[in-house]
Amino acid sequence: MEIVIANKSHTTYAEIICKTIEDAAQVRGTGIAKRKPEYIATKMENGNAVIALDNGKFAGFCYIEKWGHGKFVANSGLIVHPDYRGVGLAKKIKLIIFEHSRKKYPDAKVFSITTGLPVMKLNSDLGYKPVTFSELTDDQSFWDGCQTCKNYDVLTRTNRKMCLCTGMLFDPKNKSEEETTKVKENVFKRLKRMKQNLFLKKNKK
Repeated sequence: MEIVIANKSHTTYAEIICKTIEDAAQVRGTGIAKRKPEYIATKMENGNAVIALDNGKFAGFCYIEKWGHGKFVANSGLIVHPDYRGVGLAKKIKLIIFEHSRKKYPDAKVFSITTGLPVMKLNSDLGYKPVTFSELTDDQSFWDGCQTCKNYDVLTRTNRKMCLCTGMLFDPKNKSEEETTKVKENVFKRLKRMKQNLFLKKNKK
């Protein structure tokens, strides 16, 4: 297994990456913003993505997005092919893309919005903190990207203040590795359950 910074030679995997993300969204039943192969290919060509390959077979992927003129970056589209789940690959990819983001954009705040408990746990281990959406980028183009998510109506209904996703932020100015306070997974589970009860019940009315 090799996990490398993607480049133009890896653009042939863009189609399967998008298909794997789409399939995961359907199985999970939660919101994952869709991306087109052309968009994924651009990330690879710009050196803003990490790909995991097993003797040439696609195993996993994640990419960097830059927002607010470089003040914020996000590690997005983290996906592992079903054949390679449950072996810790997501954690390895997340660590490499996070380190790559920190080297390429050392002064940027790194943020994430996700409904996935495993991703929340990985973020917490890296030093991310749960935050309100107001502490994330106000770049409209980022939030426009949520339009393909099945929960977009929740985001608009709350005037972009909250959604089923949880916002998490790593601020390089307020963090040292020694000061990391990890948030327990049951906290994220409770938060997710509260949001589902709040917003999904409203949808049924």
